[in-house]
Amino acid sequence: MSKVTNMPETGKVVTGFSHFMVANYAANAGVVTYSNGRVASGAVDVNLSPEASEDNKYFTDNQQSESAGGKFTGGTAAFTVKGLFIDAERMMMGLPEASEDGWTPYGDDQKAPYLGTGYVVRYMCNDQEIFTPHILCKTKYDPIQTAAATQEEEIDWQSQSLNAQLFRGDDANHNWKLIGDDWTTEEEAIAQLETKFGVSHS
Repeated sequence: MSKVTNMPETGKVVTGFSHFMVANYAANAGVVTYSNGRVASGAVDVNLSPEASEDNKYFTDNQQSESAGGKFTGGTAAFTVKGLFIDAERMMMGLPEASEDGWTPYGDDQKAPYLGTGYVVRYMCNDQEIFTPHILCKTKYDPIQTAAATQEEEIDWQSQSLNAQLFRGDDANHNWKLIGDDWTTEEEAIAQLETKFGVSHS
């Protein structure tokens, strides 16, 4: 294992985003577990917009003397991906199986579930590449944004946009995000993420 244990003080700069995954979410007696994890699509980018409650301020002698920082209350995650795999889209959108004539209905039977969402972020730190798995603990995906345009003289590569709602987890600490170890190889970061998401490596 090539875990990074002595991180330089220069800080990490993001240089990449990969291995976009989802997994079934379950919680029991304050313990969150994930299962049936799978790669959902080729990853392009992600933007997190967390929301927090206002600071709780305490004043003495006509001035602020203490402050309890706001806590995470929710938010959104916006993903750009190559295009969802069919099995991942069914999972994320809560779609029923296709009918005998091959049509998949998007309607009242569609029930988007809570899922764990994970991915790997690549960093550069002091001329060293570092790979770190991230997990958004409890997410629910909005209906997929769809756009398409005809081809002109050259191919216009058309990515897919996804929006997920972010929630506090049902664990004792109400975690909304988890960040794994720093690794010197992407494969090791992926292995840590997949293990958390119930993917067998036997």
